[in-house]
Amino acid sequence: MRYVRSIAVCVTVFVLLGGFLFWNNFVIQTEETKITLESLPEAFNDLRIVLLTDLHGREFERDNSYLLQQVRAAAPELICVSGDLFDLQTEMGDIYLLLSQLTIIAPTYYVTGNHEWQVDDLPSVLQRMEQCGVTVLRNEYVILRRGDERLILAGVDDPCGPKDQKSPEELVRQIRAAEGEDACIVMLCHRNDGLETWAQLGVDLVLSGHCHGGVVRLPYVGGVFGTKRELFPAFSAGLYRENSTQLYVSRGLGYTNVRLRLFNRPHLPVLRLVNNS
Repeated sequence: MRYVRSIAVCVTVFVLLGGFLFWNNFVIQTEETKITLESLPEAFNDLRIVLLTDLHGREFERDNSYLLQQVRAAAPELICVSGDLFDLQTEMGDIYLLLSQLTIIAPTYYVTGNHEWQVDDLPSVLQRMEQCGVTVLRNEYVILRRGDERLILAGVDDPCGPKDQKSPEELVRQIRAAEGEDACIVMLCHRNDGLETWAQLGVDLVLSGHCHGGVVRLPYVGGVFGTKRELFPAFSAGLYRENSTQLYVSRGLGYTNVRLRLFNRPHLPVLRLVNNS
């Protein structure tokens, strides 16, 4: 009888542990966050953005059907993909199919992360992505218009890209010269460690990922592992502010080299931009 009871306890523990690991690694957390931007034009008040980052190494059910279901349910007006969408092991046909479906849901904008630059003939891949309807932002910007008002959506290539690429400083200067000093700028940038620079440049909001939430997250502490092998990184997830610049860091959807997430479910942020009015 004691033997049977011990077996039952072991089975229960394994089932609970398996459920816990499944929940941590396969159940997407859709998290809505309100971000107040003082310079946001009234026509864009209450703009809903889905931020999708760091999918590489993952597929959420066949053809990412579960991920697409979650994106549709969020009812975004824009979808922003802040890099590390794929890597050397990714089947690119799956990515093109995903992007084609995302662009049906909402206009989709993309910047590269570090992993994309390991792929052979990346320019051809990016061209194919554009054929799927995605707007690829490579140190450039687009103007979103609603009536007479406009919002600047810009994006930078990852530093792993060309050494002679346009710098963030050059891009922001270009925007200010062409669109005015008071233009509201939302910047897509894969890396999560540039808040001080973006604040000096006066960018209103930066959307990033890269850190995977620190891989393991602890209550009251946050992310444990940083991208530079440091412990307890400063910008692992959530909203940060310096002066009038805000940085939002997604915990991402996929894995790092450690194919495990603990207390850190796959993350699909839904950002609601509002102004003071």
